[in-house]
Amino acid sequence: MSIELVFLIIYFVAMGAIGVWSVKKGSGDSEGFLLGGRSLGPAVTALRLQSSSMSGYMFMGAGSLGNTQGYFGMWYAMGDIGGGVLNLSILGRRMRKLSQMLGSLTSIEYLEHRYPSKWTRAIAAPIAVFCIFFYVMSQFIGGGRGLEMVTGIPYEWALLIAVGVIVFYTFLGGYLAVAYTDFVQAIIMLIGMLWIFIATMMAVGGLTAGNEKVAEINPNLLSMFGPDGYQGDEWGIIIGAVLVFSIGYLGWPHVVVSHMAMKKPSVARSASMYATGFNLLFIPAPYIIGLMALLVVPGLTNPEMAIFEVADTVLPPFAVGIVMAAIMAAIMSTADALLLQSGTIASQDLYRRFFNRNMSEKQSVWVSRFTVLGLSIIGYVVAVNDPPAVAAIVIFSTTVLGAAFVPAYICAVWWKKANTPGALASMITGTVVAVGWEVLGLADLTTIDPMGSGIVSSTLAMIIVSLATQKSHPVPAHIREAVVETAKVGPIPARLAVTQNSGLAAQVPVSGAEAADRER
Repeated sequence: MSIELVFLIIYFVAMGAIGVWSVKKGSGDSEGFLLGGRSLGPAVTALRLQSSSMSGYMFMGAGSLGNTQGYFGMWYAMGDIGGGVLNLSILGRRMRKLSQMLGSLTSIEYLEHRYPSKWTRAIAAPIAVFCIFFYVMSQFIGGGRGLEMVTGIPYEWALLIAVGVIVFYTFLGGYLAVAYTDFVQAIIMLIGMLWIFIATMMAVGGLTAGNEKVAEINPNLLSMFGPDGYQGDEWGIIIGAVLVFSIGYLGWPHVVVSHMAMKKPSVARSASMYATGFNLLFIPAPYIIGLMALLVVPGLTNPEMAIFEVADTVLPPFAVGIVMAAIMAAIMSTADALLLQSGTIASQDLYRRFFNRNMSEKQSVWVSRFTVLGLSIIGYVVAVNDPPAVAAIVIFSTTVLGAAFVPAYICAVWWKKANTPGALASMITGTVVAVGWEVLGLADLTTIDPMGSGIVSSTLAMIIVSLATQKSHPVPAHIREAVVETAKVGPIPARLAVTQNSGLAAQVPVSGAEAADRER
């Protein structure tokens, strides 16, 4: 047995052990399974949020962009570096408070409680599941390809192993398992990426020497305008590249749910510091490694394998095993969050909301678990047959999620006039424009990225329709009061603090003393 495989086995067993541990630690009710009992501190919140948003894209898509587009990929990196801080500062504390005041357990349920209508959930849930399915499939593909390369196991079996481990701990432990495995995985990702980066710099003689050698291949790769050099009409694409990983992921349900699971709203402030430090150390590296792969592994046929091939070339065998664990950590930390969010949407936002309002807590948890299992099987079948490029899937699915949900989530806590018709119009418009822009190839014709067009159109729809329907569809008084309250620093007033919404389960008041203790 190779040393690389030994490290991977140890890693997989450790992740499974966290899943088993979380079953014992977590509660068996919906709030425990779906939000970890709202008990997470700043470090776990930050690294869980960052690792679940980074995904295998950082080890495959980012490396591919660096390898083919040079420093143009840094536009995506710039968006990603600031994304965590924006997410926590814009949504963090306010969303944590509002979700508890409205009694929301899921990110989609939260939207319905803020924009009261069954149509809010009926529209938001399918959009989210559609995008999440494609996103999680990209993670499966990344995991399968990585294991195949390092272990020599055929792709279909490597894919099955990767999917099996992810499903095991997500199935068992719910959000708590996902949060703590993501925390551990984020640390492993950081160590692995920095190890490859340092070894790569040593192999090419340092960044300056490496850049000089790349310039001999194509000096345009050293600019941030791609291998063809500056094109005056490409700023629309560049703006979209920055938006997709900065503003865009304020609309990703599997990411923003991190805010709802924080122990208290003030956790957001500390979490943003952890997120910033992680991002600065981690994010630029894969793009640079992908570019330097032109020197380390020239003639690479599949750019998405750039970081894998570089690691295999510049690291000793024992280190390759550790780095492969880091790559699997990036993939698994996103896949588990996506799968859990899919299960959450299926059990809470679709089945319980529209088919069985009297479903017990235990039934709800099991519906979530079997949805995770079902989507994993479907994702495996699709991924094992002619899998598409990981970067393309990730950018498409995250673009649609951002275009559909960013205005709805931001306006929920920042604009008390945002109403139900505005939210519905925003979600539908953002989805249609983003998908249409991609399918019709309008980015090439207009030089405007689908994310840019989607965000602008969904934001305009939210503002115009909300203002036009204020008289016919006013925001309920209790929601306006709750939105105003989110701007205040301090505990949630006892009259507004609940643990679950009465529309789904028994409403449980929280005493003033307990509420104050939670929010300090």
